[in-house]
Amino acid sequence: MSPGARLDATAVVDGAAQVCEPESLTALVWAQFEAWQAAGMPKGSGFVLSALGRFGDDVVVRRLAPLAKEWPGRSGGYSSAVQGLEALVDIGTDLALTHLNGIAQKSRYKGLRGEAQRKLARIAERRGLTPGQLADRLVPDFGLDADGTLTLDYGPRRFVVSFDEQLRPQVADEGGTRRKALPKPGAKDDPDLAPAAHRRFAELRKDVRAVASAEVARLESAMVAGRAWTRDEFGAFLVAHPLMWHLARGSSGWPSDRAFRLAEDRTFADLDDETVEPAASADVRIAHPLLLGDSLAAWSQVFADYEILQPFPQLGRPVHTLADGAGGGLERFEGLTVPTGRFLGLTRTAWKRGAPQDNGIEHWISCTLAPGVTVVVDLSPGIAVGLVDLNPVQTIERVWIGAVPGAPSSAIENGLAGVDPVLVSELLADLTRLTATY
Repeated sequence: MSPGARLDATAVVDGAAQVCEPESLTALVWAQFEAWQAAGMPKGSGFVLSALGRFGDDVVVRRLAPLAKEWPGRSGGYSSAVQGLEALVDIGTDLALTHLNGIAQKSRYKGLRGEAQRKLARIAERRGLTPGQLADRLVPDFGLDADGTLTLDYGPRRFVVSFDEQLRPQVADEGGTRRKALPKPGAKDDPDLAPAAHRRFAELRKDVRAVASAEVARLESAMVAGRAWTRDEFGAFLVAHPLMWHLARGSSGWPSDRAFRLAEDRTFADLDDETVEPAASADVRIAHPLLLGDSLAAWSQVFADYEILQPFPQLGRPVHTLADGAGGGLERFEGLTVPTGRFLGLTRTAWKRGAPQDNGIEHWISCTLAPGVTVVVDLSPGIAVGLVDLNPVQTIERVWIGAVPGAPSSAIENGLAGVDPVLVSELLADLTRLTATY
């Protein structure tokens, strides 16, 4: 190469990819990443995370995703976190996109959560899917059998791993006797099979734990939002999925006008344990207790009789309705004092903080329930951007319903009339928890 020639980094990488073993390239880029971390993650080193995206695998995903989730909390770490999300997109495995979906659902950093959501939306659009449909397809099966179990072979003995309705692993021996934990390999076990099986269980437990909270939250959000699956989608991505099946079994469903639960054989059963077969054209949703009406107590008893643990509050979920009048009784929350941290907690769901005003103070939070219908909570003295501890307690000055967040002139006269009662119930539940005595 002549002294003035420039090295084409892309060509070098492409050449390395052709002649090197994938495993060696993965090890190399991870070593490079660790060196970058040890050096304090210097700026101008975006190629480090780009390399992980190109040559990373699921092992890299398990290591990278938890780090990317925490980087926004470090000085200057947000840009690295966004690059970390891009690396997950580039790796592109089901596990990588599942972790990306988990960040989109549950990250405590609003900016990172939004960035993950935008990346998933673009992926969904390219595939012709809604974000919810994409999320259904991203849940890995982790190599589980069709019945949702995994057999671990120690040689002279075997163990079966299954999961409960909250995706907690359960271990039993070949005779079906439940064990408190998977035993460590012993002297009589196969020296190759047993350690490999023990490592497989450790990886499975870690992977499922990482997925479980996000999937539980996703199904709970689907119940609140009234998301509907087609009969075929519900069957393929919840009933037949070896992991999601456990969550679906712990929930009561609602096809059209007849509620059901999933029986042990994965058929739909009604209150009398009679088989229900929704029509092929039926939409299926997870039933909010408001939909169950007078049958709610009976369904609660069925789940108690079968000792079914629900993955999230459903049958025992508080139900709220509006008082008479356009304001629906929202004024009862006015004048109450609430720790600022509680308002920040609300923003992990559908609530959004208001735009900063003078001196960087946010004077309201809001929740949009339907197009043109937003509930706004006015605060005093307001939340200081970047200094939330400056005003540790807020007084709710006013709760009102408008067309545009933060614009009192947009107040509407008919209040929440016509809004989905489930969304109204969840709104009132949020405000009730927010203002509970502390």
